[in-house]
Amino acid sequence: MNRLDTMQAVEPENGTKVRESFKYVSEEKRDVSKEAREQRSEPSCSLSVSRIAYTVSERAGSWWDLPSHRKQWTRQILNDVSFHIDSGEIMGILGNSGSGKTTLLDAISGRIGNRGTLSGEVFINGRKMKREEYQDCFSYVLQSDNLLSYLTVEETLTYTAQLSLRKHSTEAIKKKVSAVMAELSLTHVAHSVIGGRVFPGISGGERRRVSIASQLLQDPRVILLDEPTTGLDSMTANQIVVLLAELASRNRVVIVTIHQPRSELFRLFSRIAIMSRGELVFCGQPGEMVDFFSHCGYECPEYCNPFDIYVDFTSVDTRSSEREAATFSRMHEITTSFQRSVIYQNMLDKMQQSLQQSDKPAIPFKSKESPNCATKLEVLFKRTLRNLSRDRMGVLMRLSQNLIYGLFVAFFVIHLDEDVTKGAVQDRIGIIYQSVAASPYTGMLNAVALFPALRAISDQESQDGLYSKWQMFLAYIFHILPFSILSVFIFASFLYWTVGMHPDSLRFLCFTAVVLVPHIIGELLTVVLLGVVQDPNMVNTGVALLNIAGILVGSGFLRSTQQMPVVFQWLSYLTFQKYSCELLIVTEFHDLEFTCNTSKPLPGACLVTTGSQIIDQGYPGALSRYTLDFVLLYSFLPALVLLGIIGFKIRDKLVRH
Repeated sequence: MNRLDTMQAVEPENGTKVRESFKYVSEEKRDVSKEAREQRSEPSCSLSVSRIAYTVSERAGSWWDLPSHRKQWTRQILNDVSFHIDSGEIMGILGNSGSGKTTLLDAISGRIGNRGTLSGEVFINGRKMKREEYQDCFSYVLQSDNLLSYLTVEETLTYTAQLSLRKHSTEAIKKKVSAVMAELSLTHVAHSVIGGRVFPGISGGERRRVSIASQLLQDPRVILLDEPTTGLDSMTANQIVVLLAELASRNRVVIVTIHQPRSELFRLFSRIAIMSRGELVFCGQPGEMVDFFSHCGYECPEYCNPFDIYVDFTSVDTRSSEREAATFSRMHEITTSFQRSVIYQNMLDKMQQSLQQSDKPAIPFKSKESPNCATKLEVLFKRTLRNLSRDRMGVLMRLSQNLIYGLFVAFFVIHLDEDVTKGAVQDRIGIIYQSVAASPYTGMLNAVALFPALRAISDQESQDGLYSKWQMFLAYIFHILPFSILSVFIFASFLYWTVGMHPDSLRFLCFTAVVLVPHIIGELLTVVLLGVVQDPNMVNTGVALLNIAGILVGSGFLRSTQQMPVVFQWLSYLTFQKYSCELLIVTEFHDLEFTCNTSKPLPGACLVTTGSQIIDQGYPGALSRYTLDFVLLYSFLPALVLLGIIGFKIRDKLVRH
C-alpha cells in the first residue's frame, strides 16, 4: 500500500511552520501572477511536457581494449518526465549533479545532441510542437556567459537586436534595448564594458543579467535558464531569482535549474521540481512539497534548509553498492508515491485540459524578423572589428609580431653581400625560407588567441537562430584582412630594405604580396580547423605539422623537386610553399649578378655568377610560370574560405539535428 495514503496527518511543529510559510508565499505568488496576467493584453501561455525520455549508447571499454570497446551499453539519461506550467509561473528544477536537469532543458529547447534517442512530446497552449520549432519558441540562457569582453552592455544588446530585428528602425532598436536594460536593471552600467579575465568590467551578476537581456530582445514567452546562480554570491543569486520571478509575473513561463540553493530563494518559486537519475521525483508548489515529504515520512529537521534535505533524500549514493541499492530504493519509493499522489494527478488533469480545449491559442513564437544575409555579415563584421580593435595590446602584438621576427632575421644577416664566397646565395635563400616558413605561425597564433571566444558565442547565437556559424567565420575573415596586410607590409618594409635585397620597388611589392599569402593561410587554416576541432592545442599541432610538411615537400630547399619521388612531386602542387618559394626565388635572383673573391676562392664557389643560374638549377621554368604561380598561390585563399564555409555548415547541421 502507498505510504502517502496511510500516513497520519500529524506533523511536528517545525514541519507545520515551514509548510504554512510556503503555502502563504505560494498563494501570494499566484495572486501576483494572476493580477499581472489580467493587467496585460497578451493571452496566457501554457507549457506541457509529456513523457520525455532520452537514452544514449556508450562504449563499454577504452579504445585500446578492442573486445570491450566493441560492446555497447545503453544509459537512460531521462526517463518519462512530464510536467505542466502556466504563464506567470516560475519553476525551479533541483537535483544533484548528473540527475538530468541540464539534459531536460536541452531536450525541451531542441538543443540536445544527436548521439542518443529522444522521445516524448512538448505542447504549447495545447498545440504539439515540432522539433524544428523549438528554437523559434524557447529562449535558453546557458550556464556560462559567452559575451565579447571589449563591448559595452548597450553595444552588446544593440548588436544582438540588429541581428534579430530587421523591421525595426535604428530608433526603434535603441528604444527596445533601453526598455530591456530598464527591465533588468542594467541602465546604470549601459556604457560599461563587459570585461574578462585580463581586465575588470561589470560584476558577475550584471553579466548574468546581460545574458538574460540578450534573450528578452526577441520577446520570448518561455525562458529556460541553466544554473543562473552558479558562481554568484548569496545576495547576488537572490537578486537574480527575484528578477526571474518578476519576469515570470509579466505573463512569461520561466524554468530554472538550480544547485545548492538558499531556502529563502524558493519562496519566490511557483513550482519546485526535484530530479534524480533522470526521473522526476516531485513537481509541485513549495507548500505541497513540504506536505508530500512529511507524509512520506521524511521530515525536515529544525534549522535545516528543507530543499537541501529533500534533494539528499532523493539522491542516489554511489560510494558503495550497498548504499547505492538502499538510496535507489528510497528514491524509487518516493517517485512511486508522487506518481500516485493527488498532486501528480492534478498536474495531469491540467495538462489534459490544455490539450483538449477547443479554442487553443496560437503558439507564441519569438520575434522572427531576422535581417538578410548581407546585413547579418555587416553587423557581425562591425561587432567583431569593434571588439578586437579595442584590445590595444592585442592590436599592437598583431601588427608587430612579424616585425619582431624580422628583427631577429636582420640581426643574424645584417647585410646581404654580392660575393658568392661570403654567402650571397645562401643568405638570400635563408631569408626566403624564413619568410615563407615563419609567417603562417604568426597567423596561427592570432587565430588561436582570438577565434575560440568568437566560436563559443557563435555556437550559442546560431542555436538561438540569429545567424549561421559560417557567417561568423566570414566576418572574422573580413576583419583579419586589414591587420594582416598592415602587419606583413611593416615586416617586409623593414626586412627587405634593411638587409639589402634586390633594390627595386616593384620587386619589393611582389615580395610583400607573396609573403602576405602564407600569413593569411596560417590564420585561415587554423580557423577552419577550429571549426571542427574543439581543442586549440590540437589545432596548433596540426597546423604546425602541415606547415612543416609543406616546406619539406614544396619549397625545394631541403631537396630539389626533380630529385624527389614522383608521389612527392605531385603532392608539391598541393602546397602553397611551392608557389611562394618559386615566386620569391625569381623575384630576388632574376637579373642578379654575383662577384667572386678570386684571392681565396672555395672549391666550386665561383661556378655561380648570376641569379638566373640559381633559378634554372633549382626551379627550371619558374620565370615563365611567374604569373601563373601568383594566380595559383592566391587561389588557396578562396579555396580555404570555401572549405571553411562548408565545414561550418556541416557543423551547423550536426548540432541542430
